[in-house]
Amino acid sequence: MSNLVIRLAELPEEFPAIAAIRKSVFQEEQGVDPALEFDGKDEISDHLIAYLDREAIGTTRIRYLDEKTVKIERLAVLSTVRGQGIGKKIMEKALLFIGSKNIPEVVIHSQEYVKGLYQKFNFVEEGEIFEEAGIPHVKMRKILHLP
Repeated sequence: MSNLVIRLAELPEEFPAIAAIRKSVFQEEQGVDPALEFDGKDEISDHLIAYLDREAIGTTRIRYLDEKTVKIERLAVLSTVRGQGIGKKIMEKALLFIGSKNIPEVVIHSQEYVKGLYQKFNFVEEGEIFEEAGIPHVKMRKILHLP
């Protein structure tokens, strides 16, 4: 995986590649309604994009809830390259990016079956399992630093 590059996406130029990844993972694989997936919040968010050998293969969205809290959403890696730690590397990059902005808190709504990924980054579960887009999720939170 020597040719893996993860960086802040340039919008709007790279958004079609981000949308294609999310469509493949969330709509085609998981059956999420396009109206839920493309919720009008992409324009007010930052996005990371991952390239492997110059092919866009992964993404995540970083949405600012307020000056102290961001929500990492829409973490997606194409099925053809899963199992190589790319999702973990995207999360590492997202947390570094958020930390560089001195934002103290990160929340996520993790699909229940992948919460272990976030626990490796010291995210803590909050509350009960709930459904989002027909998929079991759990809210998780991580304090990066005290404000």
